Formats: sequence, C-alpha cells, structure tokens
Amino acid sequence: MNESTLRRALLAIAILGLAIGFGVRQTRVGPLEADTIWTIATLPVVGALAISILRDFWIGRFGVDAIALVSMSAALLLGQPLAAVVVAIMYAGGTVLEDFARGRAERSLKALTDRSPRVAHRKSANGTEMIPIEEVAIGDTLLVRAGELLPVDGILLDPSASLDESAVTGEPLPERRNTGDMLRSGTINAGETFSMRASARADQSTYAAIVRMVAAAQTVKAPFIRMADRFALFLLPATLLVSGAAWYISGDPIRALAVLVVATPCPLILAAPVAFIGGVSRAARAGILMKGSAALEALAQVRTAIFDKTGTLTIGGAELIEIEAEPGRDADHLLQLLASLEQASHHVLADSIIRAARGRHLMLSHPHDVREHRGAGMNGRVENMAIAAGSRALVLANKPLPCWAKSGEERYRDEPVLRVFVALGGRLAGIFTFGDALRVDARSALGKLRSAGIARMIMLTGDDVVAAKRISALLDLDAIVADATPADKIATVEAEKALAPTMMAGDGINDAPALAAATVGVAMGARGATASSEAADVIVLTDRLQPVADAVRIARRTRAIALQSIIAGLALSGLAMAAAAMGQITPVAGALIQEGIDVAVILNALRALGDGQPWRA
Repeated sequence: MNESTLRRALLAIAILGLAIGFGVRQTRVGPLEADTIWTIATLPVVGALAISILRDFWIGRFGVDAIALVSMSAALLLGQPLAAVVVAIMYAGGTVLEDFARGRAERSLKALTDRSPRVAHRKSANGTEMIPIEEVAIGDTLLVRAGELLPVDGILLDPSASLDESAVTGEPLPERRNTGDMLRSGTINAGETFSMRASARADQSTYAAIVRMVAAAQTVKAPFIRMADRFALFLLPATLLVSGAAWYISGDPIRALAVLVVATPCPLILAAPVAFIGGVSRAARAGILMKGSAALEALAQVRTAIFDKTGTLTIGGAELIEIEAEPGRDADHLLQLLASLEQASHHVLADSIIRAARGRHLMLSHPHDVREHRGAGMNGRVENMAIAAGSRALVLANKPLPCWAKSGEERYRDEPVLRVFVALGGRLAGIFTFGDALRVDARSALGKLRSAGIARMIMLTGDDVVAAKRISALLDLDAIVADATPADKIATVEAEKALAPTMMAGDGINDAPALAAATVGVAMGARGATASSEAADVIVLTDRLQPVADAVRIARRTRAIALQSIIAGLALSGLAMAAAAMGQITPVAGALIQEGIDVAVILNALRALGDGQPWRA
C-alpha cells in the first residue's frame, strides 16, 4: 500500500467511526459505546502519525505534525473521544487534501513526462524499422508519420513540414518548417509524413531536458519554502505554551485541548509548496521552463534585467529590413524573382531571402543559366527575364545610383547592414537591405517588464557601439555596454548583482558564463539546446521575448499568492487559538474551523495555476 492510499484509508476509517458512533449514540443499540467506537477510529491515525514522526526524527527531521499527535492523544486522555476523532478526520483529510492539491498543481508538468516519445521509425537499406528511441544515433534518417511525436532533435530533410509545438512551446497554432530547419523532440507532426536526420541522441534532445527539469521542479525546494518549514517548527513550543497558559489560568484542561486542536500549521505546511509547484506548472504551459521552485522565487525578486543584443533583443540573423523598389515596380514581385534566383546560391543570405519570400506566400520559379560570382553575387534568368543580384559593384559597375535609390544609400551609409542590388534587364530595379532586426515584441516585452517592477534594464553586447546604439535607440533602456567580451559580461553582471537581484537573458554560448553569474539566468532556447540553456535557471522555448516578461509576472504572482496564503492562514489560526484559550471554541468546533482554514488556504494557493488575467467576454 503506497502512502497516498494509506492516507485515504485512514480518512475513511475515521469518517466511518464518527458516523457509526453517532448512530450508536442515537439508537443506543450495539455492543460498544459511542465513545469507544470513536476511540478505536482515532487510534489508527494516531499510530500512523506516531510512526511517521519517529521515522522523520530518526533521519534528523522534526515536523509540526507533532501538534496533531499531541492534540489527539490529549483528547483521548481527557475523555474527549469525539474531539479526538474529529481531529483525526481533520489531520487525515488535510493529508488527502494535500495529495490532491499537489496532484492538481503537478498535472501539467506530469503531462509533459507522460507523453515522452518511446519509439522511432529508422530508415535503412532494408526499409523502415521501428526501434526504441534509445537506439537512435546521430545521423540516422528517421521517418515521422502524421500525428506522431518527433522522437529526437533533428534536421528536416523534406521541403516542408507542419508541426504542433504546443506541448513544448505553448504556441497554439501549428508551425511551418522548411528544409534544413531544426526540429525538436516532443513536438507532433501535424501534416504529412516527412523525413528528418537525427542531430542528437534521445537523452540529449529537447524533450529529455524538459523531463529532467520537471523532476527538478518537483524536488528542489525554494528558499521561501525552506524558511516556511523552519518557521513552522517554532509553532510547536508556542502552541504548547499558549495551551498550558490557558489551562493554568482557567483551570480547565479542555481549553488547552481546544488550543491544540486549532493550532495545526497547515497554512505553512501546504501553501508554499502548492503555490510554487502551481507557478512552475503554469510557466511550463506557456513554454517557459523553470529549473525548480528556487528559480521561480529568485525571478520573483529580480529588480534589474540585463539583455544580450544579438538573438535576444534582436532576431539574431540577417533578416530583411527594407525593400526599395524602382517607382512603378512591385516589391513583392521583386522579392519573388530574387528568391527564385537565390535557390541556386550557397551564400549565407540565400536562406534569409527565400524565407522572406515564403513568409509572404510567394511562389518561386526555377532559375536558369545561373552564374555565381564568388563574394559578389550572381546572375541568371527567371521567368525569361535576365536578373543580376549582389553588390553595387557587380550590378551597377561604374554607373551612378538613380535618384530614387540615393536616400536609402545615405540612410544606411554607416549602419551594420548588407545591401543587395537587383537589376532586371540591365536596369536597377530594387535594393534589398538585410540586418539584425529588432524583435517584433521587444518594445512591448520591455514595457511589461517595467510594469512588473523591473527598475533597471541594460543591453550588454559584444557588438560595436554603432550597432548597439542603433538598437538601443528603439528601446527604453537605462544603459548600454558594447564591445563586451565574455569576461566583461560577467563583470557587468556581478556589478549589477551587487546592487540588486539581477536577471540576465541571452542565447549564445558566449552568454553562458554571464547567465550562470546572474541571480537568475534566462536562456532563449528556441533554437536548440546550447551551453546557455545548461547554465540558465529559466529557459524560454518560444522564439519570442514576450515570455520573459510573462515569466517574471508568473513568478511574482506565485510568490505573492504563497505569502498571502501563509499570512492569512496563520492569522486565522492565531485568532482561533485566542478564542479557544478564552473558552469561546470547543475542541470539536475548533477542529472544524481549522479544517475550513486549511481548505481556504489550499484553494487560494491553487490560484497560482491560473494566469491572473481578468476574464473578458
């Protein structure tokens, strides 16, 4: 019999004994008196609790459950078996309620582990074979059928695939992936069957990392919870002192018993862990992985936020910033022609150009007569039209810029961007500007962090001052640190941490030391597991900055709920103790009152599972 089943059995025995005792008292039929039945129903709970306390004491722990043991034992010794059985029901019911609350709070986390991939379909010379995911090796070609979980991290081999990533990232709509894109284990094939190449073993893949962090979230105690545990220990001597004083002053031992009955510190025992597990679970549903309750509590107290620039505040690649089209020409048609030509290129910009075209749902054509000029550009024919794309020198040679293109050339003269000139039929038709663009949600995310109480925000980057200022001009930042080496980043984080609890958000390998040095490290982990994810306390699985603000809001709300539950619960228990000491509450009534307090505290702690947003019709 496991511990949870034992708790339910003890509760059932106590409730059954209470009911039978009342039946015997009313009918006066039966071989046993009601008091005897209530005593018998109480003894299993007393015995189980005594064994539990001795077992904990043997390994160096002493819990406040001793108050419940003292109150039940005192009730039996003082000839109050009805009070004893009600306390037994209260205690056993509290433990069952705790199991329910923990199970409710951990449900979302457990759902992640329960759906872990188990098998993979590996392609070989003899066809396709089903194997356990533990046998998948890096480089294996795997087949993923419609509706199946991706078994390991890998690279898409087919032209496209549709993936349901909601369980991993929290994104509700399927995401479209193209050839060469990174795929993560634990996501679901929401489209047709496709092939992928394994890039990591099962135990090194994204989903395995999630499972490990779920285990940590359920076992690591936050400092706040440990503080609550230590504080709860002071309640035992305090309770004995108050109950003894009540007995001494009044001369009535029943008052002392009533004080003991209402003094169980369930608000301290239950509220903090239930709330923190609920907060971690809520964050997981939003695509935010927190490495235990300690990370959540630390995040709740952050006052300074430091952001890496590339890949955190910005997209982290050469993205299309602007298309300047010759008057009378359609920008989308120009992009369609350029992307069609770039299908034959191996240049680093080719993927960005093609991705930009597909993002606008443009149909690409097959290029002909393509000739690539290494480091300068390429030319060819698309839709029977001669097209040249590349540097200004390749496309224009010594020709001057037309008037329509001069303003853009001046605007980007000293900016860290790449400019692709496109000519059709020997005439300049458009100029494409690529650069590391600001994330779409960066401004709103930083604004929400301000609203959440982050007082100071800093951009920390290894890029030069010009590139840093170009991005910072668009954001509400308090300071910029440019040209920073990994050592400089650590020094900056340490200096800020000395002034206030500090969060560092980054995505690159060079950010890992700074993430580890911060009070809380937040890794932008959407592009795969990296050293930064290993060093971080919190990992954002979506390729957006908004979840960073969501993580801070969830953490602060969770800590506030835990604190609120503890303070309210202890205050109510304190008032009940005072009333019991003055003879206003009987032991039986005190047990019922305390049970009501316990239920209220747990229900309040479970609010951490919600998002705290007002309901809107």
